[in-house]
Amino acid sequence: MSLVALGTGGPSRPQSPGPSRPPSSRLPGAPVLRAVGSALLARPSLSAAATVLLVCVPAGEKDVTAAVHITAADLASLALVALTAVELLRGRAPGLSRTACVLFGAVVCAAAAATVASIDPAASVTGFIRLVQVFVLVPACVLGALRDRYDQRLVLGSFVLAALIEGTVGANQYLTGTGASYTGRPIRAVGTFGALDIMAMSTVVSFGLLAALALGLAERGPGGSRPLRLAMFAAAAFLTFPLAVSFSRGSWIACAVAVTVLVLRVDARMAVRSALLGLAAGVVLVCGTGVGSDGVTQRLSSIGSVSAAPDQSVSDRYDLWTTAGRIWQDHPVTGAGPKAFQQLRDSHAPLRLSSGSDAADATIGFQREPLLSPHNMYLLVLSEQGLIGMAAYAALFLVLLIGCLRRPDGTGPASLALLTWVLVDFLYGDIGGTTTVLTSVVLGLAARTALADGGGGGWRPAGCAAVPPRSARSARAAAGARRTAADATTARGARP
Repeated sequence: MSLVALGTGGPSRPQSPGPSRPPSSRLPGAPVLRAVGSALLARPSLSAAATVLLVCVPAGEKDVTAAVHITAADLASLALVALTAVELLRGRAPGLSRTACVLFGAVVCAAAAATVASIDPAASVTGFIRLVQVFVLVPACVLGALRDRYDQRLVLGSFVLAALIEGTVGANQYLTGTGASYTGRPIRAVGTFGALDIMAMSTVVSFGLLAALALGLAERGPGGSRPLRLAMFAAAAFLTFPLAVSFSRGSWIACAVAVTVLVLRVDARMAVRSALLGLAAGVVLVCGTGVGSDGVTQRLSSIGSVSAAPDQSVSDRYDLWTTAGRIWQDHPVTGAGPKAFQQLRDSHAPLRLSSGSDAADATIGFQREPLLSPHNMYLLVLSEQGLIGMAAYAALFLVLLIGCLRRPDGTGPASLALLTWVLVDFLYGDIGGTTTVLTSVVLGLAARTALADGGGGGWRPAGCAAVPPRSARSARAAAGARRTAADATTARGARP
């Protein structure tokens, strides 16, 4: 019997190959994408470091009155959140302690209550999303991504690199007269951010200076790397110049307080020597070489006159604080709602409050930037989220600060210094602008340091208890061994 007879319809016809899609391995760039994805899943801290570095990508001209601004750094932070979601789908949970869950959950609940009770709930939704992103989602994901000391140093190193990039651009702007306008001259260093985000460069440079100084101090001692220590100290010394020519009084004050706290925490005796050395270096830089002497001296002298004879910017800030207090008096418990300050400003502000602040550079020309926030994070929370929100944020900041103070080893001093800068800066600034996402990363670093004893950081299978730190496990094991030896000695002594 032939093979054809065994068939059902005669001899088979050759099938036409037709169009076929190439396998994923043949798609352009597929191997690179797979490699990047595998690297990010294996080391999520790379995404946190990318978030810091992508802040340096110019965002171009933006409408400051728009409800939402999406930057490259925001996208990187969302990628970190997506990686966390992937880990959750794979059955692995971030190593968040119960304390961390309570603190972050309280912030979410306070923001939700303020949004529901808002004067305009629809407009407050975007503010609610932003608050959850900045103070909960990204910090919690950073906390989970920092599995070991290498991850923490990687993120701190990204702060240093970003600061060096922005500091170099800012120093060139001052020296070549291509920066933002200051006292009628284009000499203010603003980095890649432009005149509409005047505080951004000084924020990045401050974070990098503190991270470099902390990393350098961590390399002291017999086990430290001398080349790395010298490199970090050199980076910190260089960054003082672009910070100076940013003419940002708030960043100067916050950085000075943070450096003082850092050095006192590491070595109190070194603090006195560092203060004298820093003062001598400042005298030589400003008075000896004349670099930035006019602007820096004028700006420094204005710090002492902010209460007696404030300039227009300081006077406006005082009026904005008064405005926030009046809004809170009308909405004491849950606040007026996220994004409500800008709607209620004119009805609660003193008559002398100006319509905006001046901004000018070669790209945007001259513009009036509207004053849409009280320029004080604590008063912003109080006016928009009331006493409930203020209690939630105060608990979060206080627990993180105390936890960082209790850990003088490893990267603890770096987290303490960065958190101190943020908390001091919040006295005359608030979230907003390109560098807001850096605040989230700092809070994540601080949470990793402060909540480490509670099992914070890293990933574990869902449902498993947090694994205590190695030092705690070693201490308990040693205590158990001592108890066993004591019991054995007692038993031998009781024998006849």
